[in-house]
Amino acid sequence: MNSVKLDRRAVLHGIAGAGMVLPVLEAMGSEVAENAPRRFCAMYTANGMSLPRKENEIHEWNWFPQQEGHEFQFGRSTEPLAPFRDSVSFMGGMYHPNGPKADPHVCSDMWLTGAPLHDPSRRTYNSVALDQVVAHHTKQYCRRPSLVLSIDAGVGFLSRTGTISYNLEGKPIPAENNPRQIFDRLFRADRDSLEAQRQQLRRRIKLVDAVLESSRSFNQKLGRSDREKMDQYMTSLSEIESRLIASEKWIDIPLKEQDYSHLNLDASSEGEPAEYYQNMFDLIALAFDADITRSVAFMLNREDGMGISDTFPLKLGLKRTHHSLSHAGDKDGQLQFAKYDRFLSEQLAHFFGRLQEYRDPNGTVLDNSIILFGSGASTTHWPKNLPTLLAGGKNMGLKHGTYWRDGETRMSNMYLSILKSMQIQVDSFADSTGTLNESIFSV
Repeated sequence: MNSVKLDRRAVLHGIAGAGMVLPVLEAMGSEVAENAPRRFCAMYTANGMSLPRKENEIHEWNWFPQQEGHEFQFGRSTEPLAPFRDSVSFMGGMYHPNGPKADPHVCSDMWLTGAPLHDPSRRTYNSVALDQVVAHHTKQYCRRPSLVLSIDAGVGFLSRTGTISYNLEGKPIPAENNPRQIFDRLFRADRDSLEAQRQQLRRRIKLVDAVLESSRSFNQKLGRSDREKMDQYMTSLSEIESRLIASEKWIDIPLKEQDYSHLNLDASSEGEPAEYYQNMFDLIALAFDADITRSVAFMLNREDGMGISDTFPLKLGLKRTHHSLSHAGDKDGQLQFAKYDRFLSEQLAHFFGRLQEYRDPNGTVLDNSIILFGSGASTTHWPKNLPTLLAGGKNMGLKHGTYWRDGETRMSNMYLSILKSMQIQVDSFADSTGTLNESIFSV
């Protein structure tokens, strides 16, 4: 095979009429390697991170490193990430200008959008999330435009949202949380006959069409508040319909062969937290490796004590729930909060390890994926200096191994830099004023 060199243009020209997207083959050479998939994954944790008070004298448990620049040392709560030092960076001083103007509990709603969430003339609104901008520009290359996950599924409600993803109209996109159902939607192509799948997809599309049409008629008879709820519902249905139509286009193209033996599809958020998170991360890694999607958003827990994950610290032997620990001012409470941060770092390390195992022609999947991890608040719902970590993307121009900080920095400027690194040519994002110059980005 080393002596074989395929002419990419000739091959593409030869099958142009088939309307198929070729798998990336090593024999196609450097041109294809340079155009390997560029992926994005956003992961959100609620209630901020542990930034202990000085008087408690546990500075080594601060989520942020104590020293800026390339000489930083991981704190106790993030040291599980130390093996990936050359692939991660801490980003300090991040904030959304609209954050201090808003209810502190809406920080998850606006984390990926940066939008103001209150307008007296329109009651409430949001704008498109970063993951959906990525999805809009990469959907032609993969089976699913995006994968939206959360611990509790659905959309939740304003300020206690169950999703961090918002479509081009600023409407929340329902999240999925069941490993078996997610697996079936992503990977079951080889289980059923193609014709059976096609018929099932068409039935589901017709059903969604019928419900949408009925809902529009019903919507005209409702009051303002109910119309807004129905509008959210119909937006969700439209998202589902779009996914179904996209699935039909790819139905005849075989999936990449992969090993699924390490998955436990019966893992549940009701069970052991690490097992659940690791299976969800494994599903994301497999989806990236098979190029099923290039855009993922995963909400690890919800704000203000909402949802099952608020009890995870108790399952791990800590004394209080997650939201309660986030408000702790005493030494013991802040130490326990930091220990939960360490637990999350362990799950991230598992995820990064998986992404490093899988390979593209020009490097690892981690090298071709930008991973964003963070929270919409620092401590006690404070919307400044948002804990933010970036990982991966070495082949996309990111230069890691540092704790970067340049005063207060708009998150939207970092988001615009991410889009540029993904070769998505947009002039701005939300309230951005430019890209991050002289930072970890080369754009």
